[in-house]
Amino acid sequence: MKRTISLLITGAILCMAAVSVQSGHSGIVLKELPVPHASAPEQDLSMVSLEESQKENTMAKSVVAGGKVSLLDPAGSTLESRFLVPAGYKRLEKPAGSLQGYLRQYSMKPDKSPVLLYDGKEKRRQDVHAAVFSMPLVEGDLQQCADSVIRMYGEYLWSVGAYDGIAFHLTNGFFMDYPSWRAGKRLLVDNNKVSWVQKAAYDDSKESFVKYLRQVMVYAGTLSLEKECTRTDLNQVLAGDLLIRGGSPGHCVMVVDVAEDELGNRCFLLAQGYMPAQEFHVLNNPLHDSDPWYYSNEIKDTVVTPEYTFSTDSLKRWREFTR
Repeated sequence: MKRTISLLITGAILCMAAVSVQSGHSGIVLKELPVPHASAPEQDLSMVSLEESQKENTMAKSVVAGGKVSLLDPAGSTLESRFLVPAGYKRLEKPAGSLQGYLRQYSMKPDKSPVLLYDGKEKRRQDVHAAVFSMPLVEGDLQQCADSVIRMYGEYLWSVGAYDGIAFHLTNGFFMDYPSWRAGKRLLVDNNKVSWVQKAAYDDSKESFVKYLRQVMVYAGTLSLEKECTRTDLNQVLAGDLLIRGGSPGHCVMVVDVAEDELGNRCFLLAQGYMPAQEFHVLNNPLHDSDPWYYSNEIKDTVVTPEYTFSTDSLKRWREFTR
């Protein structure tokens, strides 16, 4: 594996003026920012009223394809429009500026698109995914599982202007924050020692930001990302939560959408990157044909995904976004 460095948790990272600590809540809360477009969504879903959203979510929807009832709408161009909620469930409310809203609006590649590797070849297994995110890959065999999560977190924070919140520990504990990179600092690596050196002019372009993310991917991974997380309960699962097992290689998948029934039972969609580096994709649920949702009331000790099995105590939360 490409990772050689291990991290220490240093506490919550405060965002710029766009971020504040909400009274009575220990997590980071993004103030009233509009839900950003993610890869040109078909419409601004943040403008849909809560009443309309709830009305839509409570309707039992399905698509009949080839004589089978499916919860996938092939015509849907975003995560929210591609995946229909199961009967009896409705999507959790998405606050303005939330990570959940960002994920739901994220553009998906056309239905039945294959998962591509970093070199443009198709992934060997094409039976594990229900849809593919339109998230580009960085150059090289780098954007694997934890790296895909790091990119999604980083891209979200960038989209809402929370630049000071974009920061990740490398596996040796070095705190690699985006503001330092933006100011022109670059990494100086000497064996297991890492430090900043001034090498470039100030650059806040998107191109430079992606280069920052790529550099994080070189030296961070599941080991470092897991140490930045805290345990959470399956019944309280939220978008952005991770099933993660740190290691070399280890693995992690991200919760990208959550719905709930009248009894408080939740179901959720999972997405992953994997090895070798490949496109971020929504996973099928091996227990259900034509239904990719994972149901909390069906899970006991393990969560079985098509390519990895996690224990339920692997469910963790990276940060307390408003979701």
